[in-house]
Amino acid sequence: MIETTELTRVFGTTVALDRLSFRAEPGEILGFLGPNGAGKSTTVRILTGMIRPTSGRALVAGIDVVENPIEVKRRIGYVPESGAVYETLSGDEYLELVGALHSLDRRVARARADELLSLVGLGEERRQQMSTYSKGMKQKVLIAAALLHRPEVLLFDEPLNGLDANASLLVKELLRGLAAQGRTVLFCSHILEVVERMCTRILVISHGRKLAEGTPEDLLSDTGTASLDLAFARLTGGEGAAERTADFLSSMGE
Repeated sequence: MIETTELTRVFGTTVALDRLSFRAEPGEILGFLGPNGAGKSTTVRILTGMIRPTSGRALVAGIDVVENPIEVKRRIGYVPESGAVYETLSGDEYLELVGALHSLDRRVARARADELLSLVGLGEERRQQMSTYSKGMKQKVLIAAALLHRPEVLLFDEPLNGLDANASLLVKELLRGLAAQGRTVLFCSHILEVVERMCTRILVISHGRKLAEGTPEDLLSDTGTASLDLAFARLTGGEGAAERTADFLSSMGE
């Protein structure tokens, strides 16, 4: 479960989050959408305990992220938008480190790492230094690391970055299955077609404020649009793309 109440974060004179309240239930994949600079990354950083809110409250798995950030970290699996790995380590060694940080029994961590690396298709490359990995291979390691300790809550920020079509399909099926087991998934992505197909509910924010919340069908109905792309554009002021593109192409042809 994830729950925020009047969550606010101010950086100097910039209000990144403005009294944002929402809830994601166990068994749910909540799509978390917004234009660049909307406050999505700030929200996720608060939920992971990386930064503190200026005011308001956030609970993850029923635990206050300010009062007990370490316990929150035990309960979450996090794939950041631009995750870095220790490239001098192999995939095997990286997961061994993650298992130790989560205080997993070494044999348990090893068995789970074997299973996860095989699942994401890194069985043969697992002992190679990650400096030799492609972007997609590093992303697979990050996803495996997020699942190693079998967390209750998953915070996935652009998890399909760098993945090929087959790996993307596997991750999408995996997230659906984990939600079906009762885990809470917060899914941030700019690939709206994926969000529309995967998520049970969608939350749209802009300038740190909630704009809309509901099922994909609710958002289409409320905005009078035929796709989530168009609904998102209408909610966030991004309409008129066709006209602006036509004007630009016209000037290019002069």
